[in-house]
Amino acid sequence: MFNKNIARKISWLAVVAIFATACQQEEIDDISRVDPGEDQSAPELQITSPSNGMDFQTTTETLMIDLAFEAVDDIRITNAVVELNGQEIENYSDFTDYRIVIKEIPFELTDGDYTFTVTVTDVVGNVTTETINFSKATVDYLPQFDGEAFYMNFNGNYTEFINNAEIAVVGQPGYAGEAQIGSNSYAGNTNSYLTTPIDQLASQTFSASFWYKIDANQERAGVLTASPLQNPETPDGPQNLRTSGFRLFREGTGTFKLNVGNGSGESWNDGGSIDTSLNEWVHIAFTISETETVIYFNGSPVNTGTLSAPISWEGVDFISIMSGEPRFTEWGHLSDISFIDDLRFFNKALTEEEVNEVMQYTEE
Repeated sequence: MFNKNIARKISWLAVVAIFATACQQEEIDDISRVDPGEDQSAPELQITSPSNGMDFQTTTETLMIDLAFEAVDDIRITNAVVELNGQEIENYSDFTDYRIVIKEIPFELTDGDYTFTVTVTDVVGNVTTETINFSKATVDYLPQFDGEAFYMNFNGNYTEFINNAEIAVVGQPGYAGEAQIGSNSYAGNTNSYLTTPIDQLASQTFSASFWYKIDANQERAGVLTASPLQNPETPDGPQNLRTSGFRLFREGTGTFKLNVGNGSGESWNDGGSIDTSLNEWVHIAFTISETETVIYFNGSPVNTGTLSAPISWEGVDFISIMSGEPRFTEWGHLSDISFIDDLRFFNKALTEEEVNEVMQYTEE
């Protein structure tokens, strides 16, 4: 034991000697201070949440949001002041990174109009100020159309208005900062989507209507999908069963198709294509009757499919919004990164005239 301890001490002394020699031979550079230079410009500042002009509409009297901003300076930020309606709510002067400041401030909104101001000062006294305006209103929504059973406006919320229900959020979807109707819309993100229970939507006749702005950089995605759980005893992973429920999905960038299960088999509607180069909002609807399916673009039918039997809802317990996940991931139909706005479900098969009424109403 004595000899082993001596050997260990000699080994450590050898390491120290080698390190000291390396330093003397300048094999390890000395740490030296680098002059950051003179401050050349005022801080860059961006309010990242909410967006300017945002009108939060909810069925509740209060709403929690994040007031957020990002600031960057070439040398050093010394102070950041946050005001809401002229009242200071935060004052920051101690930062982990003095050149890049990112802050999120949880805030409970009540109904009213708001002015959100951030002022950032750098080390030599340069000042940058940004201001946005937004509002919040409590809305009592009543169905506007016969058979309307579900409505989301995405104006800063993931609320379903008819049943006053919060929709389950998976991942980190966002808001587009633009809309076809209202002040905002849903912006898709990778591995992100919404789900809603099937509840009163499981009818042998069904329709969906929404505005959609396609992201041309994506080739395949699920848009609206409702698929069964293969085996209730197993985890809820990818199932890819198509014998019940429905699946509206896109492939080849701008082609939309619909698949419907009837309990023992499936029916296909090969739909049609949207010109992705236009970069425009398009109204999309599909209807499911007991005998056929129809897909509409901007109020006009583009394709009809035949059903050998009415839709089956066996094993279907929720609808995924803007994804095929978690149960229809076949052929790569995962989350959609496009925008969607003004989503409505109906427990009836809309006629062409009714599809146009919905589209024209939401254009107001």
